Amino acid sequence: MWSVIKSVLAAFFGVQRDQQRREDFEKGNPVAFIVTGIVMALILVGLLALVAFLAAG
Repeated sequence: MWSVIKSVLAAFFGVQRDQQRREDFEKGNPVAFIVTGIVMALILVGLLALVAFLAAG
């Protein structure tokens, strides 16, 4: 699971190596990447909302 998280984080920041991306597509489970990406996106949005709330208050 750690490799899926690392790959999703690298994709979020746009720094994933081409070889790693190919390996993910060939050997990875797409559902794991999709679910991990959605959860991480929700966490990011939540953190941004928290920072905005704290900055405004």
